[in-house]
Amino acid sequence: MAKILVVDDDKGATDLIEVILLSSGHEPITVNDSSKAMDAADLNKPDLILLDLMMPEPTGFQLCRMLRANANFKTTPIIIITALDNTDSRVVAIGAGANGFLRKPFHVSDLTEKVRDFLGQPGTRT
Repeated sequence: MAKILVVDDDKGATDLIEVILLSSGHEPITVNDSSKAMDAADLNKPDLILLDLMMPEPTGFQLCRMLRANANFKTTPIIIITALDNTDSRVVAIGAGANGFLRKPFHVSDLTEKVRDFLGQPGTRT
């Protein structure tokens, strides 16, 4: 079971992702206030981070950079989950240290597949 930190200011989004992750056998840690995300990461040492971009300070871009600047999270996979779906957002997110990108709304199978891939778990591809 992997610990997965989910950071999104939309409680409905974190609730949905939490249900999906629990049903996949993971341990989600949800944070709806991006200013508390670093503390949650330090406390829980997640195996993977799911991060929204459009949040109040710090934004997802800023938080991604902050995570990468912390020695504890230099190699922790970060998947951006956002409604932004343009080349500029992807380039900036990858430049900030993100490993993957998933556009909202997403299919459950897309999320579970990305999580499985970044955690190095076997599974069937659809």
